[in-house]
Amino acid sequence: MTPRRPHLLVALLALVVALPVPAAEPAAIRAAVAKASTYLIEKRQAEDGSFSADAGPAVTALTVTALVRSGTPADAPAVRKALDYLLTFKQPDGGIYAPGSPVSNYETSLAMVALAACNSGGKLDAEVKAATEFVKKLQWDGGEGKERDDPAFGGAGYGKKGRPDLSNTAFMIEALRAVGTSENDPAIQRALVFVSRTQNLEGPHNPLPFPAKNPDGGFYYTPAAGGESQAGTTPEGGLRSYGSMTYAGLKSMIFAGLDKDDPRVKAALEWLRRHYTFEENPGMGSAGLYYYFHTAAKSLDTLGAESFTDDKGREHRWRDELSDVLVKRQRDDGSWTNDNARWMEDNPDLVTGYALLALAYCNAGTGK
Repeated sequence: MTPRRPHLLVALLALVVALPVPAAEPAAIRAAVAKASTYLIEKRQAEDGSFSADAGPAVTALTVTALVRSGTPADAPAVRKALDYLLTFKQPDGGIYAPGSPVSNYETSLAMVALAACNSGGKLDAEVKAATEFVKKLQWDGGEGKERDDPAFGGAGYGKKGRPDLSNTAFMIEALRAVGTSENDPAIQRALVFVSRTQNLEGPHNPLPFPAKNPDGGFYYTPAAGGESQAGTTPEGGLRSYGSMTYAGLKSMIFAGLDKDDPRVKAALEWLRRHYTFEENPGMGSAGLYYYFHTAAKSLDTLGAESFTDDKGREHRWRDELSDVLVKRQRDDGSWTNDNARWMEDNPDLVTGYALLALAYCNAGTGK
């Protein structure tokens, strides 16, 4: 009888588990990008240049950015038409949003990133400057009677909610940085105060009661108006951290000038190491999955990391792993959608835009 070799068997199994998953070839990524771009331009763009006009200008703005950052020239007819459509939403106050919109920060911030991507020769400088001043005025600060000790201080949000949130604040910070605003600008530093208070990390940057009930270093949706996490609460009453907000928080802190040695950045990275995955949005499952993909890609690229080591010591070539997931999920017509419709992720224009942006960041950092 052949003697058993359990140790050898365990070693072989461990080797198999540790083998890297084959990544999508560059040619497959290029093909996916080309197919998605063709899908958006030829099948989804309306005659007026818009994408999903019924959702306002935000989806068009995000799609413009996605097309340009993934290789479509900024002077391509489809991009010019979309940009012209976007600029029909310019308001006298400098914002770029639908009249009466309750989400003017979200719409204007996405528009600013699109303008920055297309602003060759400074032709859009006037629009950029006006929009910059508009989003700064929307920030919750002394103008709204919110001083530094208020949980809402420094944030941005949807007007209809009556309080700021991390998602909107992250979009605002990114928009300001995209148009050349310094990390030391007072608006960005005020926003950093709010971002720090959306982290489950006790300390001088977050004196609120939430981190003590769930001190895991991740991020939740908002500390304002009593606090809220889209992932729910812990049995102790803490606000649960989740993946998309933790990447949004990490990205925002780096844009605001924090480095890898800052305790807030370290804590965020530790949470992400414990929850590293592209199979779901950690803490939310399939909800907001493509928002998660694009935010993770942008955050890791901003971090400057070619690889990311999880809490078990496994090194991940995150660009390869995420692009492989995205290529496999692409539909035959070139689009992406999420079976979970939460946060409009059943909209192929929005989700295909998210996926293209994620692939742009995966493509050796060219999404910067």
